[in-house]
Amino acid sequence: MGDKGVPFEASASAVGYVYQLRKALHSCVERHGRGLDWCIAIEAGDDVEEIVEGGRILYQLKHRAEGVSMANSSTDLWKTLRIWAHGITNRQVDLEETDLFLLTTAELSTDSAGYLLQPASSGARDENRALTALETARTNSTNKDNQKAYEAFGKLSMDERQSMLTRIQVIGNAPDVDEVEELLLERSVSAVGHAYAKPFLQRLEGWFYQRTIRQLRTDDLDAITGDEFDHFFTDLRNQFRPENLPIDEDIAILKPESSDYSDMTFVRQLNLIDIGKTRVGLAVRDYIRAFTQRSRWSGENLLLPGEISKYERRLVEEWEDLFAEMEDDLGPETTEAEKIVAAKEIYQWATREARPRIRVGCDEPFVSKGSFHILADDLRLGWHIDFFTRLMAVLEPTGAPQK
Repeated sequence: MGDKGVPFEASASAVGYVYQLRKALHSCVERHGRGLDWCIAIEAGDDVEEIVEGGRILYQLKHRAEGVSMANSSTDLWKTLRIWAHGITNRQVDLEETDLFLLTTAELSTDSAGYLLQPASSGARDENRALTALETARTNSTNKDNQKAYEAFGKLSMDERQSMLTRIQVIGNAPDVDEVEELLLERSVSAVGHAYAKPFLQRLEGWFYQRTIRQLRTDDLDAITGDEFDHFFTDLRNQFRPENLPIDEDIAILKPESSDYSDMTFVRQLNLIDIGKTRVGLAVRDYIRAFTQRSRWSGENLLLPGEISKYERRLVEEWEDLFAEMEDDLGPETTEAEKIVAAKEIYQWATREARPRIRVGCDEPFVSKGSFHILADDLRLGWHIDFFTRLMAVLEPTGAPQK
């Protein structure tokens, strides 16, 4: 029986972690635009900890299956009380400046301690009755899983118990992991519109998850600040404006092994003009980044109809001007060395000087450089004056069947 339960436990645990991250991100999004004097951390003082002007907020999050209820002897309730009681006993929690929130997707049993500790706006709040319910549960319960929690609660003085309850707010039927995603999606719609909301949220969540992992690995608990979140959120939103396109960090750091692409046509083009190994590696890097980024834009419907075709036409036409000049300058007696020098000048223009942008706000260099290599791979442009005839001789040798 125990082994059969492992997949379920692992799945529930994974959902719990996603829920924790999404709730923390939702807190950041809710605070965005309402000042920068805050920070948030995961697994620091609690599941989620917020430091705000004038105080501290600790959140315990419980994601439970539909139909589950929280009663006076519920383990979720007492595990939470144990954590907070331990913090108070060890002077890690100052009740004068700390609010304690228990958010659960479970229902709150009527007149249970959790029910009686709902926010005042619920009309059900009664801290004295809640304390009585907890004391009765602690005294009468035979739940062995709660024994350490009962002991931790019992170590608090009566004044400390009462003070703790005044700072606790229990919220039942809280939005579950999917509902929190929908709330985040609503905010994304407000930021960038319906068409771009999902890809915007995917990038926001990706950054937040990676940033949280870094925080968890840092000894000094490098919390996410309001200023940091504002900077990223605003920059990401700007990337989804009509004049821009998002550049994804996971793509911008790709470093493929150049030897894996040695047979590709754009690499053969570079070999024709004696481009060194290091620069060939940079070309492969730009090609892969541009190809991958353009594919993602296309897959997420971020591009306008025909936008890539129009962009490539601009690149080809700018190249044609320089290539035609080279053809005029190189006569029939031109040596191979002179041809290579002239070709390198055009290649240098494409990789260092030419910066045609797919959109005016999208100024990432690998987009244009890599797009030139994509076109070179299709033989729609090239560097050596004889690139087409020489490469066709290699790619379609004499005797090859005609199409």
